[in-house]
Amino acid sequence: MKKLVMFIMTAILAVMACVGFTACGGDSDFDSIKDKGYFVCGITLYEPMNYIGADDELTGFDTDFANAVAEKLGVKAKFQIISWSSKYLELNSGAIDCIWNGFTYGNESNGVSRKEYVDFSYKYLANGQCVVTSKASLSVLNSAAAFAGKKGMAEGGSAGESLAQTLSTDYTAATSQSSALMELKNGTVDFIVIDSTMANAMVGKGDYSSLSINDAIPTAAEEYAIGFRKGSDFTAKVNEAIKALSADGTLAAIAEKYGLSSSLIPNIGA
Repeated sequence: MKKLVMFIMTAILAVMACVGFTACGGDSDFDSIKDKGYFVCGITLYEPMNYIGADDELTGFDTDFANAVAEKLGVKAKFQIISWSSKYLELNSGAIDCIWNGFTYGNESNGVSRKEYVDFSYKYLANGQCVVTSKASLSVLNSAAAFAGKKGMAEGGSAGESLAQTLSTDYTAATSQSSALMELKNGTVDFIVIDSTMANAMVGKGDYSSLSINDAIPTAAEEYAIGFRKGSDFTAKVNEAIKALSADGTLAAIAEKYGLSSSLIPNIGA
């Protein structure tokens, strides 16, 4: 039954993608973007990828990266906050032109490859999933078995959701990684699963000084990429810009600006 439901969902998204887009013989996505002068990135807010800075302006690694790509393409980048669990619907409806927000190249929590739903850009930054708990609980939550029955949380539709559900059946989906972090800080849940980029930037610091990355749960390496509508010619255009920004050192400079080591940037195009 689960496989049938996923087949139906995939078919519906494919049909939506056909409405007026390149994949089904329509106008070029990139021509449309050039005509209007901008493309729209679907995002959520979390540091250091896309967040509101001290000047109340949107900033972050993915924000600057998208703006740099837009400049290469002769257009502007705009940003639309979306519900992460609705990212494919937003993309295929035309509300956004790409999913550009620490989007992991991998599978959904149901095991279906995200390549079934989008065309991916080059992978551009290494990541992983981190289990975060309070510092006080580190001595107790010291093995995978210890998490059974504990209250867990991850962003709905995120790469971390599957791990959180594997560790405990007492799982609640959060609207964002930032809200999951706040819930843990407030003691509403016992653990969360978030991106390592976010955890390294925020956990154990400032408002989140009482929290810690829990090393009892090892996680597999991941990489970020940008998601586009299936068959969109916009993908190749962005890939050209990514290669250029990697070659001239811009991508590495943006990473360093936000405390992300340039060693996290893979061999672009590999």
